[in-house]
Amino acid sequence: MSETVESQPIYQAKPLLKWAGGKSQLLAQFRLHYPPELNAGTIHRYVEPFLGGGAVFVDIAQRYDIAEAHLFDINAEIILTYTVVQREPRRLIEAMAGHRRHYIAQDDASRSDYFYAVREHYNAQRSTVDFAVFSDAWIDRAADMIFLNKTCFNGLFRVNAAGGFNVPFGRYFNPEIFEERNVLRVSELLQRARLYIGGFETCEPFVSDDSFVYFDPPYRPISKTASFTAYARDRFDDNDQRSLARLYARMATKTRAKLMLSNSDPRNLAPDDTFFDDLYAQFQIHRVSANRMINSVAERRGKISEILVTNY
Repeated sequence: MSETVESQPIYQAKPLLKWAGGKSQLLAQFRLHYPPELNAGTIHRYVEPFLGGGAVFVDIAQRYDIAEAHLFDINAEIILTYTVVQREPRRLIEAMAGHRRHYIAQDDASRSDYFYAVREHYNAQRSTVDFAVFSDAWIDRAADMIFLNKTCFNGLFRVNAAGGFNVPFGRYFNPEIFEERNVLRVSELLQRARLYIGGFETCEPFVSDDSFVYFDPPYRPISKTASFTAYARDRFDDNDQRSLARLYARMATKTRAKLMLSNSDPRNLAPDDTFFDDLYAQFQIHRVSANRMINSVAERRGKISEILVTNY
């Protein structure tokens, strides 16, 4: 697919949200493992059951000529936010610009106060949001979500048992809360997408023979202090990992879709832990290098491996 229009390079979009375990740093390695049918133009549908920060969708959508994308997440706030980006990008930009003006003009203490005021309002309003029907209220909520994501600690999205966002203030000197042309470009890419609130199983009816499906579930923790599972109220445990593996195998058997799945590699800390090697033994298992932090082991901070499972 051409990446120039009248000799001017097209702006390369990046994910709108910071995301713990996000895939931006891995995209160059992932591209080596994308199915060759993407380049050949025989894949027409992209399906992602765990949208999260959306880095892989953004990469696929602007590199390959897919006709449609079906994007799912159990976290209704993510789907609400991306729906607003898709439908009302300029009104969203206006709302986010208000946050940015107010935030940047203040000192650190006042920024902290503003962050917690927005967080309190965001949580208080949650019970009044109809996540099934688009409304003007979605625009302000999406702006609040992006602001909190860009100014909270480490770009986490974590909620308590009641569903309230509870990540503390991040104390960034000059955070990039948003970039207008990036919002507009992601909105353009989302025009060929449909967005759904739902668990990973809900994607199955949308997987066709000409699909590429990328699974990025909450990662299985590889240490007692590391956790990649807490971005929704419901935790994703080993039984969920097994259920996902069964869905993966079923799709591989019933369709000719190309499937790719990423997860943590337990062998970083426990060489004998073959959980994923056993779970996906019938498929191709690759290992890629990532910059991650395993909090409890100082000498292991930095490069670790992650697994990539493909059925091709």
